Amino acid sequence: MSSEKNIQNVAGTTAGAENPPALVKKIGRTTYIVRIHFSETSTETMSDKIKRMLKNEIQQMG
Repeated sequence: MSSEKNIQNVAGTTAGAENPPALVKKIGRTTYIVRIHFSETSTETMSDKIKRMLKNEIQQMG
């Protein structure tokens, strides 16, 4: 079984919740818990952020 299949959603997906969404992944005998959150005051869309990140990456390459 691939380690990618060990990723589980262990919390809800509501932003700003008391228990933010989290992913759990076991690698060997170590368990990693990754919690995520989203800014409620952000004005940048996900699409805008990805474009900005790609643009910055291209500028660093050149």
